[in-house]
Amino acid sequence: MELSDYIRILRKNWLVIVATTLVGLTAAAGFSLTRTPMYEAQAVVFVQSQTGTTVGELQQGSTFAQARITTYVSLVREPVVMNPVITELGLDASAEQLAESVTSTNPLNSTLIEITVENADPVRGAEIANALGASLAAAVKRIDTPVGQDVSPIKLTRVRDALPPQAPSSPNVPLNLALGVLVGLALGVGIAVLRAVLDNKVRSARDVEALTDRPLIGAIPHDPKAKARPLILHADPQNPRSEAFRSLRTNLQFLEMDGGHTFVITSSIPSEGKSTTSINLALALADSGKRVALVDTDLRKPKVAEYLGIEGGVGLTDVLIGRTRLGDAVQQWGDRSLFALPAGKIPPNPSELLGSDRMKSLLAALSEEFDVVLCDAPPLLPVTDAAVLSRATSGAIMVVAVGRTTTQQLEGALDALETVGSKVAGVVMTMVPTKGADAYAYGYGYGGYGAYNSEQTKPAKQKKPAKQKRAIAPSPRARRSESQVEQSTSFDDLLNPH
Repeated sequence: MELSDYIRILRKNWLVIVATTLVGLTAAAGFSLTRTPMYEAQAVVFVQSQTGTTVGELQQGSTFAQARITTYVSLVREPVVMNPVITELGLDASAEQLAESVTSTNPLNSTLIEITVENADPVRGAEIANALGASLAAAVKRIDTPVGQDVSPIKLTRVRDALPPQAPSSPNVPLNLALGVLVGLALGVGIAVLRAVLDNKVRSARDVEALTDRPLIGAIPHDPKAKARPLILHADPQNPRSEAFRSLRTNLQFLEMDGGHTFVITSSIPSEGKSTTSINLALALADSGKRVALVDTDLRKPKVAEYLGIEGGVGLTDVLIGRTRLGDAVQQWGDRSLFALPAGKIPPNPSELLGSDRMKSLLAALSEEFDVVLCDAPPLLPVTDAAVLSRATSGAIMVVAVGRTTTQQLEGALDALETVGSKVAGVVMTMVPTKGADAYAYGYGYGGYGAYNSEQTKPAKQKKPAKQKRAIAPSPRARRSESQVEQSTSFDDLLNPH
């Protein structure tokens, strides 16, 4: 992962990170406010030797005192020192309980002993620290006096009395709050990274490139009103989503598919936007002057007739079983050079019909008559219809919904096409976010040209063309002289050769 990936992860999960940071801050504040303030009072005791008058004797005494300091530091917390203090101050605690609030240390390279007492009462803490210093001096004098002598070679003197502290030592509110923020922040970042590692959804072009070497030919931005206006090129030609379909049209025209111009448009799973992609791509191609045939080959859940608002009772199924002539089933949509062949009645054997020789002949006939033929096919993973149909086309256009399709599903769909020997013409990403971290990752600046749209007068709302059924007009390249037409094979004869 690159630095930009981590930045995208943090941007995408900023809400989680902020939430965990606030939780950490709140927990630290709650902990600090519920703790009883404790005060630390410290008394300092000096350890010195009382024997010797010469320099050599004093040096030996100092060495002896330093050797004993470690023992005296530990002696502070022993009952021999604690009990006299408890008795003197009338404390309601045992020697073990009092020792838990007492700390004794020896600064490096010194003959000092620091006695620190932590107590909720600053005055009582100072009293205990001073009493411990005096009790330690008395205990050392009593314990370290050699037999037969009246004076101990070591003398302990309290050189600094403990004073009642003005501010509590704990809880350290600023420190606790800082730790709470850091812990919460670290937890939030950890959750964000873990979510990114465990996330198997296709969210960027890099995810697609990791699974296939086929080009990314289109990226359709997410439109929350897509269901209300599936024909975005007709409903709002100036919409950024409409421009994305025009870019897809341009990229499709530059694909090298051995001269073929028949494509099956499919996806891995349902609800990835393949039908709206097929129809809007057909509209974009028709707007550029191409004669386009849009065939609804989804014989399970057809959508083309519903979206275009045309009669769908007679269509592909009827043509394949010989009930209807192809020329009678194809319908022109509006004034555009777009001709649609609905699915017709739903058959019991869709895969067999789509893989039949008659279907291949139909596609060949359409390919002869039209500049581009688009087949809206079912998703690949639930059924095999699209894989079977793709063998009779120039290639398959794979539609991938960002944030909906998993990498395993896309990989499975690509494997299904590879298994039957089909070519993947390209990949189209749909539902691409226009805001947020993922939009930043793609780098598609859909909103950058919004100023141009605002300067233009919005076109009047067009009414959806009434349902109509027109015969197919001859293509420019198919125009022949009248004598040549009489000798040529008719459009339906291409499908039903003699």
